Amino acid sequence: MTPRIVVVAGYLAAGKSTFARRLSKAAGVPRLIKDTFKSALCASVSISGRSDGRRFSAVTFDAIMYVAERLIETGYPVIIEGNFVPHGVKKTDEAGAIRALIDKYMCRSLTYKFVGDTKVLHERFIKRDILPERGRANMMFYEMPYCEFDTWCHALDAFDIGGEVIEIDTTNFNLVDFERHIKTARKFLL
Repeated sequence: MTPRIVVVAGYLAAGKSTFARRLSKAAGVPRLIKDTFKSALCASVSISGRSDGRRFSAVTFDAIMYVAERLIETGYPVIIEGNFVPHGVKKTDEAGAIRALIDKYMCRSLTYKFVGDTKVLHERFIKRDILPERGRANMMFYEMPYCEFDTWCHALDAFDIGGEVIEIDTTNFNLVDFERHIKTARKFLL
């Protein structure tokens, strides 16, 4: 059977993690969620500011790719989630690394690209960033201004790893048929 990977990517505060958890449970497929993975990696590490958070983001991405490859090489499908970046946005070309993994194992890929009105998402982001469950590893340590948030989100627009792409606008969660998207992904994972 051809290995399969579902990538849940896109804008900040767009509901990617929640969707990845729901999909994982519905499909019985392991999920690697960047923020929760990062919190686990940093559980015994002191995070004193945004620069520490950025550094551990890079470490987290590498760890996610390592675990994803171990699953794929043994024939397991996997779901990876994060605000993965295209070439040129960060030091690490996350899109290129994911694409290399897909090519190496000749995976079929399905990407869910979460987008939305960045003004609405920015409000969600600001409220979410101060929640204790976010953990220090995922905190911004400052209130990101809207213009910076908007620029960051749109820098993710160029994320492309090939394969099938389904764009989901989560400006209003009530208008999204998440069950239909989960059904599509379950069918893809079979």
